[in-house]
Amino acid sequence: MVLYLNDMDKIKILEMCNKFTKNTLMETLHIEYIDAGDDFLTAKMPVNSKVHQPMGLLHGGASVALAESVGSAESMIFVDIEKYEVRGIEISANHVKSKRDGDVFATAKIIHKGGKLHLWGIRITDENNQLISLCKLTNMILPK
Repeated sequence: MVLYLNDMDKIKILEMCNKFTKNTLMETLHIEYIDAGDDFLTAKMPVNSKVHQPMGLLHGGASVALAESVGSAESMIFVDIEKYEVRGIEISANHVKSKRDGDVFATAKIIHKGGKLHLWGIRITDENNQLISLCKLTNMILPK
């Protein structure tokens, strides 16, 4: 199923995703959903000392949290959340570049959309669209 978003659909999706971040890890990490399209969802996260590892660089775990957040939010868009729940069951990440400050952007795109499993490719980039991390997320879709 391909979604064709108009501006109102896009605004509703972003509002819904940002609403779900209240009182969660996503709020703690200041993750904000900023763009949605027919086949993607993008979120941004500031890079500062709160998401650094001891060497003063973006912590890989923070990148993975960002990737899982955007991929899981995108799965929620594809399912009826009144009837189904989304659970991340596997995530992998290759960190290819370090980052000290600024923002990173995670864009999730579907690789496989089955009835029970969603597989996502998530690219985390910097402000210049240079690759920071490449992640793969598998979500299980469960009845409530």
